Parts: sequence; structure tokens; C-alpha cells
Amino acid sequence: MAQDKVQRVSAIKNGTVIDHIPPEATFKVLQILNLTNESITVGNNLSSKKMGLKGLVKISNKILTKEELNKIAVIAPHASVCAIKDYKVKNKFQLKLPEILENIITCFNPKCITRKEEVPTKFYVMKKRPLKIRCHYCERIFKKSEILIK
Repeated sequence: MAQDKVQRVSAIKNGTVIDHIPPEATFKVLQILNLTNESITVGNNLSSKKMGLKGLVKISNKILTKEELNKIAVIAPHASVCAIKDYKVKNKFQLKLPEILENIITCFNPKCITRKEEVPTKFYVMKKRPLKIRCHYCERIFKKSEILIK
């Protein structure tokens, strides 16, 4: 017996789709992107065979920069991204957390030089699961819950 498929989220003509976002990170993705004039569609706690539940963000007429993708990778390292053109997927890839995070995260340490001077931040990924990063300057180690994304 064939089951009818229901499309829950409308297609976009051009833009970007971020899929397989952990549900608790969906609205953090929106906060990171700081979208103001774009048309967006957000789905959260959607059924997923891969994850159980997932989040989804569709952004019309916007292609994400490498910096934006790296910021999203910090909170949703296994999300998939699709570039859409004329309603078709032109490029699809899974996010990967870079080994070095430059100018993406604000150091949580109030005594770090990056909090007092105009110095670009730099962190090294020490462990991906659970996420642990180390500041290049003050050498403090942070867990995912302590990370402040710029």
C-alpha cells in the first residue's frame, strides 16, 4: 500500500536550505545568521529517519558565506546545506567543524587579550564529541555550553 507524502514546507526558487539541524539549535542558527530582510521558513521538531527530530531553515535569495557556515558548524556540525537555484538543488554538502576557528567565537575569559584589544579570536578544536575548544591566546578550554558565537 502506497503512502501519500505530504510536503510540510514549501519549496524556494533560489537560496539556501539548512537541514538536519538538532532541534535545540534551530533558533540559534537564526540568531547567528541575523537575518533581517530575507524571506525565511523555519521548521522545528520535524520527523527525521536519520535523527528522530530535526530542525530546518530555508532562506530565500541568500547564499551563505564560509564564515556563516563555520559559525553554524559550531552548533550543528552535522547539518546539511543545499544551494537552490530555479527550485533545484545545485550543491549539497554536510557541514564540517574546522580544526581552527578564527574570528567566529568570543573568548569567555574576561582576562583574555581578545576581550581588551582588537585582536581576532582563534580557537583550536581539541575534541569534537563532546565539543571542547582551546583559546590560542589565554589557552583556556571551553565546553560547547560555554561558547559565545560572534
